[in-house]
Order: sequence, then C-alpha cells, then structure tokens
Amino acid sequence: MLTKILVLVVGIVLIGFIVWWFFGKHEAAEVSADLANDKQSIDVEVNGGYSPETVVLKKDVPAVLNFTRKDKSSCLDRVVFSDFGINRALPINEKEEIKIDTSKPGEYQWACGMDMFHGKLIIK
Repeated sequence: MLTKILVLVVGIVLIGFIVWWFFGKHEAAEVSADLANDKQSIDVEVNGGYSPETVVLKKDVPAVLNFTRKDKSSCLDRVVFSDFGINRALPINEKEEIKIDTSKPGEYQWACGMDMFHGKLIIK
C-alpha cells in the first residue's frame, strides 16, 4: 500500500514538472546588441535553442546577428525571420551573419526551420 502511494505521489510530481516545462511561462533575459562604429551586433549560439533568446536592437542603427550553430539537430539547421523574409541555413560550427532592418520598431519572432524553437527580436 505504501509503495502505491509513493508511486502516485512521484507520478503527480513528474506530471506537474512536465506541464511546467512545456507550458509554463519562462522569462528569458533580454540582451542588447554591442554598439561600435555606428553599427550593432550580437552573437547568438544555437545549441538546443537560442542563447540569448531575446535580443534588443536600437532603431535605425545597422544591425547584424551572428548565429553559430553547435547543435547537429536538423531542426536547428535553419533560422527563419518571417517578418523580414529571411530563411537562412546555419552551417555547423560556422558563424552566419544575418543583417536586420532596424527601421521599424517593434517585437519580431524568429524560429528554427521546424518552428519548434523560438527567439524574439525587439527593436526600439
């Protein structure tokens, strides 16, 4: 009887954790791009997701996001910025520069080719 109760409690805890992991709101830190010579850039590592996940750019300053893919998963072999018409392959262990039009402030999403992993771009 004690074993059944223990299994039930552990099961409920695991179900709660899974629900939190997949459906909970996880706050991602905002990282601002580095400014130098009237240009801004930021490095984004692609490894089981995007790090940083939220990037802040200044409006009307030329910007480049440097994606470096470490994850061999085929899901992460592309990055898509649908609002900018960008769909770019990310070679493994190579920096891929993506120029971003910063003329319109707002929040924009990016995603992997399968739309499973996401990032956010904030222009202000």
